[in-house]
Order: sequence, then C-alpha cells, then structure tokens
Amino acid sequence: MDIELIGTAYLCEDPRAAANWFAEHFGFEIGADLGWYVNTRHPGHGNLSLDFVGRDHASSPEGLRGRSVAGALLAFLVPDADAEEKRLREAGLRIVLPLVSEPWGQRRFQVAGPQGLFVEILQRVEPDPRWMRENGLAE
Repeated sequence: MDIELIGTAYLCEDPRAAANWFAEHFGFEIGADLGWYVNTRHPGHGNLSLDFVGRDHASSPEGLRGRSVAGALLAFLVPDADAEEKRLREAGLRIVLPLVSEPWGQRRFQVAGPQGLFVEILQRVEPDPRWMRENGLAE
C-alpha cells in the first residue's frame, strides 16, 4: 500500500474549538473549516491530518453519531519534554499525568485536551539498562 497521507478524525461537539486548541498550543494550522468539519495540519508534518467532525453530522458512521471521544490519546515526540511541560502548564492546560522518566526510555507527561481528547508529550531518554534486561530488550 502506498500511503500518501495519514489522517485521524475525532467526533466532537465543537470542531472549530478543538482545532483552535491544537493551533494555539501545538502549532497546527487550520485548513478547511466547514463548521461541522475542520481540518488541521502541522507545518512540520505535511503528511499528517488531524481533523475534527461534529459528532452528529451525517458524514459520520451511524454507530458513532452522538458519542463523545473516549480513550483517545495523541502523542507528540519532542526534543525537550520539561520545557514543553512548563510552557503548557503556564498556558493553563490541565496536567493529568505529571512529568515522569520511565525506565523504558521516555520522559513524558499528559494534558487534558479539548472535548475528551488527551495529549501525551514525550521525549526519548536513556533507558534503564536493568529494566531493559529484565524485560528481554537487552542482554
């Protein structure tokens, strides 16, 4: 399969507000805005589309209409998780998982996003050699 673009769409109450939140806090740019559908892309990742669709719109599969987002976690890999945590905390975002260094080689935290979405910000760090060995990931 030759994939030219990877897109993800989230059903929500207010697509424009969700798109604006990602534009404000993560640098996404708003493309098409039909009110019930708003497309965003990040300037550094042109082959990724993050879209928001009105949860009751007829274009959504009938089995999903009217449902809220649940269990959705977007993850962004960054060079400095500490700086991003400070920036987003100062911007007033709700931190739902405090900054932590994981033994498998991630420094990460999570924020509550708009309308049921959550966002994880993570940075690669040196994994704990003992943990790696104990989990069969190193000799």
